Amino acid sequence: MKLYTGKIPPLAHDLVDALIKAKAIEVLPDEVKEVEMDVESVLKEYVRVDREVTDRARDVIAAEKRDYSELNKVKSQIARDRNFGIGESMGEYISAQLIEALLHSRHVEEVFGQDNELVMTMQPILRKHLAADEELDGEVRTRIKNLQEGTMAWDIQYRRVMDELKRSTRRGD
Repeated sequence: MKLYTGKIPPLAHDLVDALIKAKAIEVLPDEVKEVEMDVESVLKEYVRVDREVTDRARDVIAAEKRDYSELNKVKSQIARDRNFGIGESMGEYISAQLIEALLHSRHVEEVFGQDNELVMTMQPILRKHLAADEELDGEVRTRIKNLQEGTMAWDIQYRRVMDELKRSTRRGD
């Protein structure tokens, strides 16, 4: 699973909306946008740290002259060392960060839900938003399978093909 910056605003909106409807949090109507921005900031920080971990993994691979096929293995190790959730633990990590942000947000009047109730409300929404990207990711990887993952050429081609697919799905091609 991967979180893309462009998906953050609708994801934040859906998360806040679901938490309010579930009566897990209380937010004054004129503060909803502010709470969404709090959630967005957590998600943007996740993307930033994920990029940082990926860059660090690339640096390690280059410095140790390892094969780029080990990128995910090295990235996983760096993420573990930093207590950062990627892959299967991404949803759990993001949920914990969001709960912390909601508890400390001055825009949230009250958090009524227990941590596990908040997680149960957030997980389906996170999965829904991230699953759509996972399908696109699989299609992109299929189209660029001739390139070695982790190389600059792979990164450039990945972004280009991903952008093309997103444009074509928006147009309904």
